Amino acid sequence: MDARFPGIPELTGTPTVAVVVDVMRAYTVAAWAFARGAEKIVLAESLDEALALKARHPEWVTLKDGPPAPGFDAVNSPALLRSADLTGRTVVQKTTAGTVGALAVRDASLVLCAGFVVAEATAEVLRGRGCDSVTFVVTGEHGRAEEDLACARYIATRAQAGGGDTDPAPFLRRAAASRAAAELAEGVREGAHPDDVALCLDLDRFPFAMTATSEDSLMVLRRTDPTGLPA
Repeated sequence: MDARFPGIPELTGTPTVAVVVDVMRAYTVAAWAFARGAEKIVLAESLDEALALKARHPEWVTLKDGPPAPGFDAVNSPALLRSADLTGRTVVQKTTAGTVGALAVRDASLVLCAGFVVAEATAEVLRGRGCDSVTFVVTGEHGRAEEDLACARYIATRAQAGGGDTDPAPFLRRAAASRAAAELAEGVREGAHPDDVALCLDLDRFPFAMTATSEDSLMVLRRTDPTGLPA
């Protein structure tokens, strides 16, 4: 498999297959939202769009990076979301990097969004589709986020033939030593919980992948089983 690992600013053209990686914390949060029963996640282009969607659909759940803010129901923290009841709900998510990365490749034939918590399921989708060229969008720090690079390379290795014996420990150590992990652990980032780092590094916590597609002009993320069929 030919794998590329660009940051968002380095994207050129439209990839055929894209895996958008945001470990800390957008796509860990998204996976938790699905685990807590969410039906779908709308990836908003801006805070204003998220608020406009909330105004039209008051029952939708809005979340964002940073501290709590008027009009938003939650923040981008897996630990703060893990006890929420989202059964049948639509979540609107806007983050600094993760949602931006997905929207940047929205015209790809296949867009998967991933973190360590869904790594194996994501790799299984790539194996099952026989993807021979994959662009892994490294969303954090303009493509230099160590946790996202580590996760992207781990998924790429697992997706290739012979990747079954891959030791995840070096990849997880690299992510744990990242600047994002340190900032979360030290409370530098607002809207965080002390358990966020551990939850973001909880390898293969969930058995599903997450696929984003355009629906009625919106970019919508849905839970997908590893065979590529909607869950």
